[in-house]
Amino acid sequence: MVMPLITAGRLLEVVVARRNTRWAMARGGVEFGRGHYPVMVVLHIAFLAGIVVEIALASRPYVPALTWTALTIVFLANLVRWWCVQTLGPQWNTRVIIVPGLPLITHGPYRWLRHPNYVIVMAEGIALPLVYGAWTTALLFTVANAALLSVRLRTENSALRLATSP
Repeated sequence: MVMPLITAGRLLEVVVARRNTRWAMARGGVEFGRGHYPVMVVLHIAFLAGIVVEIALASRPYVPALTWTALTIVFLANLVRWWCVQTLGPQWNTRVIIVPGLPLITHGPYRWLRHPNYVIVMAEGIALPLVYGAWTTALLFTVANAALLSVRLRTENSALRLATSP
């Protein structure tokens, strides 16, 4: 039951992101990092598909302590993910879009971390596959996501510097 809920959550994120993209562009938003965005989409689709494929092909033992710990992390990660979405409001997006003149958000989870959503993605990238014992997917996604995040963080930090510099 976890995978359908997670997939539904991702689809809801796409709906929210598209709505917020229209909002941002109507206010003069500028998108950064268009080149890496399709790679990110493919990686996240492959992540969910990889879990399903690994469940089907690998015969892994059920380890209750691992499953329940991983499930707790997934649950908490999703609570914080939606806290991020709520905190950023229409500025939240799966794309890097900066609307000129808007202040940097420094409350909610952004009070403690500049990019809390990426910490969430990393935690869930490990935990969600481990709910099912899909450690190969957890490992492959973690490595691929780290490479992608190195590009994504540079892009986003550059965009934020431009947006907040006088």
